[in-house]
Amino acid sequence: MDTLTLRVGDLSLMESYYSSALALTPVAQSGGEVVLGRAGRGVVRLVHTPGLPTPSRSQAGLFHTAMLLPDEATLAATVLAASQDPRSRFVGSSDHHVSEAFYFTDPEGNGIELYRDRPRSGWLGPDGAIAMSTEHLDPNAYLNAHLREDVVATVAEHEATVGHIHLQVGDLATAERFYVDALGFEITARYPGALFVSAGGYHHHMGMNVWNSAGAPARAATLGLGEVAVTVPSRADVDSAAERLRHHGHEVADDGRTVRVDDPWGSVVALTPAS
Repeated sequence: MDTLTLRVGDLSLMESYYSSALALTPVAQSGGEVVLGRAGRGVVRLVHTPGLPTPSRSQAGLFHTAMLLPDEATLAATVLAASQDPRSRFVGSSDHHVSEAFYFTDPEGNGIELYRDRPRSGWLGPDGAIAMSTEHLDPNAYLNAHLREDVVATVAEHEATVGHIHLQVGDLATAERFYVDALGFEITARYPGALFVSAGGYHHHMGMNVWNSAGAPARAATLGLGEVAVTVPSRADVDSAAERLRHHGHEVADDGRTVRVDDPWGSVVALTPAS
């Protein structure tokens, strides 16, 4: 997964928030947009689109952007930064067996997950499948155990990437036909009201749920999710995905490098080769 695009109403506010709360720094900037990330790698692209309405909780679109941190100390330092920004809303924390995660909402209502992965060797359950769960994770105990002053002081210099994207969709069967059959992800887990998919054996690169959005129609133009970016190894992989998408009846736009396609709810997915 690559840099997520968000349409924002107040670019100055949102740039300030992501810089302060997530310790991201500018990677690129032009006109009415800015890319923020760490170590030169983008995490979020903020595009100034004033005048658009805020999406309702029941619409299809973004559930959260999940920022992956490399270890407990970096996760704890980033969680501390997010919790100390008064514009953050903390909405919970969970031990998912494969990962440890903390959840926030930004000033325009976009969900954020901050997490770190446990070693891949421990992801599988007794049946040999990836085992994800939702167990209690005490945020204060976690910070007390893992905060390090040196990491807190230099947190913006520590790696961060987009680990996965979680979307709200109208129904899971349609989501499976698009994201698995047409786009090419593999199913890693099913839970009541949610589907998780990945490539290369990861626990999930994308999640789709209907917890708030069951029956949601195609999205209207709103603030929030602009584009989900996926990087694949080669142009051949892009072409293969484009062929599958067309075979399943989806229109694709190809600019010679990136292929873009709307999912069944109008969320844009962009496929770009790494080389």
